[in-house]
Amino acid sequence: MSNTLDTQYQKLLQDIIHNGVEKKDRTGTGTISVFGRQIRHKMSEGFPLITTKKMAWKSIVTELLWFLRGDTNIKYLVDNGCHIWDGDAYKNYEIKTEIMRGHGFHGTLLSKEEFINKIKTDDEFAKTWGDLGPIYGKQWRKWRNKISANGEYVPFGNNIDQIANLISELKTNPDSRRLMVNAWNVGELDQMVLPPCHYGFQVYTRELSERERLDYAMNVLKIYHPIKDGELVGTREEHFTKYNIPTRAISLMWSQRSVDTFLGLPFNIASYGLLLEIIAKEVNMIPDELIGNLGDVHLYSNHKEQAVEQIGREPFELPILMMITNPELKFDEYVYENFKLINYQSHASIKAPLSN
Repeated sequence: MSNTLDTQYQKLLQDIIHNGVEKKDRTGTGTISVFGRQIRHKMSEGFPLITTKKMAWKSIVTELLWFLRGDTNIKYLVDNGCHIWDGDAYKNYEIKTEIMRGHGFHGTLLSKEEFINKIKTDDEFAKTWGDLGPIYGKQWRKWRNKISANGEYVPFGNNIDQIANLISELKTNPDSRRLMVNAWNVGELDQMVLPPCHYGFQVYTRELSERERLDYAMNVLKIYHPIKDGELVGTREEHFTKYNIPTRAISLMWSQRSVDTFLGLPFNIASYGLLLEIIAKEVNMIPDELIGNLGDVHLYSNHKEQAVEQIGREPFELPILMMITNPELKFDEYVYENFKLINYQSHASIKAPLSN
């Protein structure tokens, strides 16, 4: 099966290089940027993990599981070998330490390596310095609501679990047009080390035809309708019911205001592809289409040579994702070992600096 995802991604890199305009950015690195692009992928064509460079699969899984737990402290990431948020946490530590010095603090500023090691080994230090503020996990699982059901203001509010609500709604009202999760909490943006880049997602479901259900049973689950004396045993619907064959397909569309196209976007695509798989498993639906709506789509000025190298590579076939779970396991209890990539083949990694 042809890999159209890598091809789309390579064309997007070319688009930025040929049509992008130079822009300044908060990191001081500088970018070339285009606005308003889209990525679309059919999940039936394979798991959306870019093959034209080697991807850090474990980090992708670990970060998403961290979001789903509602966690905002990097200790979970560091303990599991994921370091993509180290720079943001350390920058926050540097800024706050400098402020403290203005109030008489004379302690030694730790190096980044010392800081991360202390996060890993000192629970109290991690509790104080490892938290990134109310970023993705907090908004997904514990959105702070300060208005009660009767409209009265509540000083401390209560938390809204958007992911649990989404799953419940999918099970009871799958045709709803309100199947959304939002991370852009305007009232808490100033408390976050970084406002959300991918700020929300929406899911959509549709009924499957009998043909689609049969194809899924036979080609994916390898379950065949039993035949006796040349006749089908029982009706098709009885067969579907016996093996709990899904009746619906589910698609996910995420929205992203700021897109680090070389380092970040391949990560985002795979992360939301994995989220779609997890939600589909939770509600017994078939993953259908993954769509990314992209706002400011940019290449950092020190990523251009790497992008040109990746554009010239020939894509491999996409891998297949296998989820190894049991019915008792909840969506926020998964660990890395619950996910296995089958037949992932890629070109070598391409190193590029991360701008914080």
